[in-house]
Amino acid sequence: MDIFFQDPSAIPLPPDEVKIVKLRAEPWPDKQRIKVHLEITPFLKRPNGEISLIDAHGVQIASVDIIESIETSMDFTLHLRGVEPAGDFIVSALIYYLEDTSGSGEEVADDLFAQNRLVVDQTETILHM
Repeated sequence: MDIFFQDPSAIPLPPDEVKIVKLRAEPWPDKQRIKVHLEITPFLKRPNGEISLIDAHGVQIASVDIIESIETSMDFTLHLRGVEPAGDFIVSALIYYLEDTSGSGEEVADDLFAQNRLVVDQTETILHM
């Protein structure tokens, strides 16, 4: 499979070298939604990811899963259903690949949440509401 990036000078990296370049979060004017921007380095193999919104008590209140992204720059909206939008929140992002546990060289695609994640990078930022 060929992967094409908009910047022709960008060099796609192998999975163990893929990194998060930018993570930014800001509330929408209604304070019930959060805009999240994630940017990663160009890649040879499509990565998976996860973005979580965590409140001051350490409770995850919203999340989004990224499955085999084809883009290096991504934008998401997290919804704050039933949450009082006040104080500080942690926005956490991680990029991972699935470990080949089948022995056949094919990825295990039916269980993304098992312990076969190979996390290659993670970061977080504080969101003030």
